[in-house]
Amino acid sequence: MTSASLFASGRLAVQWRLDRAVLAYWVPVLTILLVACLLRHWDPYAVERLRLIAFDTYQRNAPRAYDPALPVRIVDVDEASLKAIGQWPWPRTVLAELVRRLERAGAVVIAFDMVFPEPDRLSPAELARFLPKSLAKSSIAVALAESPSNDSAFAAAIAGSAVVMGFIGRSGASAASPPPKVAELEHTGGRPDRYVPAFASATVNLPELTRKVHGSGSINWVPEHDMIIRRVPLLVRVGDQLYPSLAAEALRLAQGISNYLIVSAGAGGEASFGAETGISRVHIGNAVVPTDAGGQMWLHFTPSDPRRFISAGAVLDGSLPDAEIKGRIILIGTSAAGLLDLRATPLDAAVPGVEVHAQAIELMLNGQHIVRPDFATGLEIVFIGGTGWVLCYLIRHAGATIALSLGALTIAAVISTSWLLFRQYGWLLDPIFPSLTLAGIYVAGAGVRHALTEAERKRVRNAFGHYMAPALVERLALDPSQLQLGGESRDVTLLFSDVRGFTGRSEGMDAQALTRFVNQLFTPLSDTIIANGGTIDKYMGDAVMAFWNAPLDDPAHAANACRAAMAMLRDLDALNRWWDDEARVSERDAVKPVSLGIGLNTGVCCVGNFGSRQRFDYSVIGDDVNLASRLESLTKLYGMPIVVGERTASAAPAMATLELDLISVKGKTQPVRVFALVGDERVSCLPEFAALRDVLGSMLKLYRGQQFALAM
Repeated sequence: MTSASLFASGRLAVQWRLDRAVLAYWVPVLTILLVACLLRHWDPYAVERLRLIAFDTYQRNAPRAYDPALPVRIVDVDEASLKAIGQWPWPRTVLAELVRRLERAGAVVIAFDMVFPEPDRLSPAELARFLPKSLAKSSIAVALAESPSNDSAFAAAIAGSAVVMGFIGRSGASAASPPPKVAELEHTGGRPDRYVPAFASATVNLPELTRKVHGSGSINWVPEHDMIIRRVPLLVRVGDQLYPSLAAEALRLAQGISNYLIVSAGAGGEASFGAETGISRVHIGNAVVPTDAGGQMWLHFTPSDPRRFISAGAVLDGSLPDAEIKGRIILIGTSAAGLLDLRATPLDAAVPGVEVHAQAIELMLNGQHIVRPDFATGLEIVFIGGTGWVLCYLIRHAGATIALSLGALTIAAVISTSWLLFRQYGWLLDPIFPSLTLAGIYVAGAGVRHALTEAERKRVRNAFGHYMAPALVERLALDPSQLQLGGESRDVTLLFSDVRGFTGRSEGMDAQALTRFVNQLFTPLSDTIIANGGTIDKYMGDAVMAFWNAPLDDPAHAANACRAAMAMLRDLDALNRWWDDEARVSERDAVKPVSLGIGLNTGVCCVGNFGSRQRFDYSVIGDDVNLASRLESLTKLYGMPIVVGERTASAAPAMATLELDLISVKGKTQPVRVFALVGDERVSCLPEFAALRDVLGSMLKLYRGQQFALAM
């Protein structure tokens, strides 16, 4: 294979690893992003619940202020009224009197938040049924049976007033159905009956009452999963027929109009761009009421306010001034706890159900609506997809820290924008799910990136751990930026080692045998260098170059290099014995032992990454490197296995060193003193070594004085 093809295959391998890394990152994070967008589209309860929590928080922090000037009041069957008049239900003659008094006081509309499906059990004829048998044919019984019913009196009272009565939609089928619609329900842009809350039947008022009322509306509310009222339907469907709500019908009668206009999304350039996605608003005279797709109006609540309520007892006993009633829409309901008409809202744990209808009418009158726009869901999905992709890109290309900062700013902007749009326009845009999605994408993206980085670090460790010291490999894995051209000046100790007798030993070996021999030789030597803190620079045939005090600091680098050199000699002795035993076992001729020549030198060198942008090595350069190499070659001349420079001997004074000579080095004007390393700290303490050093010192003195005979 040519060098060009090798280079091409190497590029392909690198490209394949890069492609796999790209896929390993983008596939999981984009899958999470896609799932988040689909969840927002499907909108399961958990997602909706998070959104509603945010909307409730907005209402609690910025509730609608109650305006007592609004012409809506509640005539309340409260505890005081029950105490004055008696337990509920009251005779309908009492309710008839209540209607007449309200009509005389100037009420514009009277709406009952209750249903009267059965005859009044307190009517005279009903009472006659419960008389004792002894009185069954008495004049009293006859008089009671012939007396007008309370329901007739009630019907007569409501016939002369603008009264709205409610009905309750039911899921179960029955023969009952609401009365014929009183008003026309016109619609544009689609079929609203496909979207509004639907019921199979209804609980309705007595026909006698139904014929007399001027309006009839649903008092249903569609509960959320947590049973908190946030929306009320303006329209419902019973069977195949559309009906308005009690609040909508009361407002219609108050304005003296006869119809509603229902506008569906897709009509007249609605925000859904012509698509039929449900109802968008309902026109009730002058009131334009925005709704959700199902025709439900979001309620912008005020805290429950006692100024909204009028005691029914005060109306009946005549103590209430007419001014409190005149010109107002009156809703009749109950706040008595025992009558079980209490509801939870985002602001209050329990409010009378009739107050929900009252607040709905107030909203339709003052226009302080809150609304979830038609485009809200689409906008949130686009935002999640767009910002999520940008965040994924930043995590991969700009790093997790920058992505975290920008992601946090984006989440803060989402929450702030959602809050400001609520305050300014009453828009309900979800800040929670997009924020959680971005946080989840960051965690997932950063986690995947960390996993890929750790995998790459492991690959680097595995790949380079065979060539470099573990400390260097770990440093490169933790900080890949060090893999760039450049260096620094450091005081290092260098080792050059060369095998003596290698050529003779390798003669006659084939490629496989030679490879096995070299591996057997260099494996223990390399392990010894690394174990003593050295960094292997390179292998040069049968030679090894290593250095100490780089890349990590090693204050005892000279001593550690000396220990490594002596340990290498011991390793080689063990190898020679093993090779000799192996030859004896295999009945081969004994082989010539292998020996080492080692040169050590200490000096300031330039340490770093040297080479080209395509290929570089972590190495050392400088004059002291050349000197270390020359010291290794001097081992042959002086017959010593380890020769060290003067700086190395001075930096490791505890080692047993003997001065050998002064040598001239190319490029230096002064001769260099060289030493033989003969042992470690234990040897340097022996009396025999001290005597040898003294004798050798005397010999060198005579030799340098040219007294060669005495020196010999």
